[in-house]
Amino acid sequence: MTFTVAIDGPAAAGKGTISKAVAAKFGFAHLDTGLLYRAVGAKAADGVDPITAAQTLNNDDLNRDDLRSLAAGQAASKVAVIPEVRAALVDFQRRFASQDGGAVLDGRDIGTVICPDADVKLFVTASAEVRAHRRWLEVGGDEAQVLAEVRERDDRDMNRADAPLKPADDALLIDTSDLSIEDAIAAAVNAINAAR
Repeated sequence: MTFTVAIDGPAAAGKGTISKAVAAKFGFAHLDTGLLYRAVGAKAADGVDPITAAQTLNNDDLNRDDLRSLAAGQAASKVAVIPEVRAALVDFQRRFASQDGGAVLDGRDIGTVICPDADVKLFVTASAEVRAHRRWLEVGGDEAQVLAEVRERDDRDMNRADAPLKPADDALLIDTSDLSIEDAIAAAVNAINAAR
């Protein structure tokens, strides 16, 4: 049995936390698709051609300890605008989504491009200020600079020509700006239960 949950949204909105919790609750496999782009971006920063990096991506690349840094996030957003990089990673994601037992994929274009026929589509968001504060708590530094980087990344992700960040027409919007983690997870669980 395949059952696909697509969870999209901007950086630091809570989609990763929600995705992991949902996958654990329902026994679904989980893929943080942003890690794919972060790994490609990190390899590109190391001097590897981004397209080659995407075409040769492996599990070791996804286990690098620097993939959650601000630099890796910025690098991911830059390589994600390259159509050949996106194409190389689409098949990987679609194979993951169609596995038996169910799958949760979180990213920026899961419900619109990767899995437009997903059983459940969620779009998790929060204000730029809330997301920047969350990111700042994770990585430290200058909070105003983190906010500027969040806004810059949002602009790049939402305005790219290929698969821009936007909610699918049939996605349930979950704004986590004023929600507790528990309430956000509960909203996602309720949406999945309603679709099963």
